[in-house]
Amino acid sequence: MIRVQRQPFDVGAEIATLKAGDTSIGATAAFVGTVRELSDGDRISSMTLEHYPGMTERALQAIEREAHERWPLISSLIVHRHGRLDPGDDIVLVITTSAHREPAFAACQFLMDWLKTKAPFWKLEAGTEGARWVEARAADDAAADRWGAGKQRRK
Repeated sequence: MIRVQRQPFDVGAEIATLKAGDTSIGATAAFVGTVRELSDGDRISSMTLEHYPGMTERALQAIEREAHERWPLISSLIVHRHGRLDPGDDIVLVITTSAHREPAFAACQFLMDWLKTKAPFWKLEAGTEGARWVEARAADDAAADRWGAGKQRRK
């Protein structure tokens, strides 16, 4: 399940909803990404995330589908915010559930690595040095590349 929204999310409530009544779940992994006050050494006052509705949701669905093809997940959730966010605000939530911890951990990390490089969001940081668009980072590309196409297929 994916959602792109402006409003904040409640991590505990999202986990409870995803797991509700499903006793086959033995593991839940979650990641929450938060706006930092520093970016590349510069203090930021806000971050604005832009996206193209429709295109973004389709891309997130494809990324989520890939995770379900690679690991035996029971369920997953991606919530990504857009609009203006301040330091300390949560940006993204990824939750994966499975019968065992290994696929839940791996799929959660895979989803975040691919979201950082394949999800069509544009980030504008505003701070003391003015505003700047966030460029792609080589470290993020390297993290996504390690998953490669066709690697770690469902067991």
